[in-house]
Amino acid sequence: MLNPSHFALCALVLLPIALTAQTPTPSMTQTETANDRHADEAAIEEVMNQYHSAILAHDGTALTGLFLPNANLWLNVLTDSAYARAQAKSPTAQKIRISSYRDFAKLVSTTTKSVDPEHSNVVIHTDGTIAAVYFDFVFNVDGKANNRGSETWQLVKAVDGWRIASIIYSSEPPA
Repeated sequence: MLNPSHFALCALVLLPIALTAQTPTPSMTQTETANDRHADEAAIEEVMNQYHSAILAHDGTALTGLFLPNANLWLNVLTDSAYARAQAKSPTAQKIRISSYRDFAKLVSTTTKSVDPEHSNVVIHTDGTIAAVYFDFVFNVDGKANNRGSETWQLVKAVDGWRIASIIYSSEPPA
């Protein structure tokens, strides 16, 4: 018969082994999924880098190539304070302005001013097929903040890689 003190000692020795045996280990599929997610996030970050580089280079063609062909959702939403200032100047000012990446690419490629968007607090969510990117931005023109706000991109993984499907951003230009 097992002495109760020996039983307690055996339980103390065997408990960590039993707990380790019950701890789930990541399956190969879970590891592959995590690796795929990291690869997709890196590819999306590269799209953001290419976007930035195209703007710095005033390369509207490269900028256009980052978007899903025929995607045309580009929304600029004034913050409440920016909208109030705009309405004070013009009662017909609109809070939500609809544009397109083509219009932005044309602006980027024709402006003679230095433009440099800064992105911070970038958060990427993806399932490997679609993605949403959310970040804060400051859009600098000739070294001065011309606009700031938050921005969200929706992306899709096309046959040839990640493409931007839409951009929506809040807008707080300087007063």
